[in-house]
Amino acid sequence: MSSPAIPFEVLARTGKANATVALPTDAERKGLTKKEIAADHPTWCPGCGDFSVLALYYKLIEKRKMHHEKVTTVAGIGCSSRFPYFVQAHGAHFIHGRALAFASGVSLSRPDLHVFTFSGDGDAFSIGGNHFNHTARKNVKMTFIVMDNMVYGLTKKQTSPTSPIGFKSKTDTWGAVDRPINPIKQAIAAGATFVARTTHTNPNHLLQMMEAAMDHDGFSFIQCLSECVEFYAGAFDNSNPRKGGAFDLVPADHDVTDEYAAYRLADNIHPGKFGIFYKAPRPTKNALEAKINADARSKTGGLKDWQLLQKSFDRLK
Repeated sequence: MSSPAIPFEVLARTGKANATVALPTDAERKGLTKKEIAADHPTWCPGCGDFSVLALYYKLIEKRKMHHEKVTTVAGIGCSSRFPYFVQAHGAHFIHGRALAFASGVSLSRPDLHVFTFSGDGDAFSIGGNHFNHTARKNVKMTFIVMDNMVYGLTKKQTSPTSPIGFKSKTDTWGAVDRPINPIKQAIAAGATFVARTTHTNPNHLLQMMEAAMDHDGFSFIQCLSECVEFYAGAFDNSNPRKGGAFDLVPADHDVTDEYAAYRLADNIHPGKFGIFYKAPRPTKNALEAKINADARSKTGGLKDWQLLQKSFDRLK
């Protein structure tokens, strides 16, 4: 067994700062505990479904024995998008609707990381809707979890892209008249290679979906029904057996590689089925761009990056 690492400050005090120290390997390092990964105290309203998603994210990190430098959490704007504040690791609280654009850059530049992006229904499907479509079709490797509560909660109850017809809010006092989007159908049609639905009231299922999404090599999307107890209480009672609802799983005989079957299954009335609707292998943008870069580099004759840059400058003279 290798010797334990000696802190740099100890080496400095003893005049051995330049000594070679045996550092522990990844296999020897312990994974993070919840206490080590938790940061600021969550500031959501008591009873918010997002608490459950955060708790299961901690559990996932702990179960997979991840280390701080391998955890990457990105979010946009909204209640759900406060996630990076509560995770003691690398992350970014990015601008409204642009979380996927930022996360794509991280994923493409750091293939050793698995990026987790968190959004709400407004951040993901309204101002961020175009980024959702294009990140899905490009199949950028990451896990995208949308905590869908069918209302703009952070700005105190406005109609969101998933609010049902008739929903009364500050922007639709007469009741919403616009047809809501179907996130599962949209993800499948856009080209996502992993599409699933879960709910914050079923933690075991939520963790299963998060693990399956993390293991998928491609863009994995999870719609998580997450109740806003302050501005849309009871929105998902019909999916909660403890409140008289039914938690209906995707049929066991459903072929997750059949895109058209998945699309039809996604057309079930609210709250729909729960589980994996679609999962299929397709080259990721990460792999495709890595090949482009490798092919281009093979033609440079082994020149260093700065030498290639100098040649470009020389051509401009």
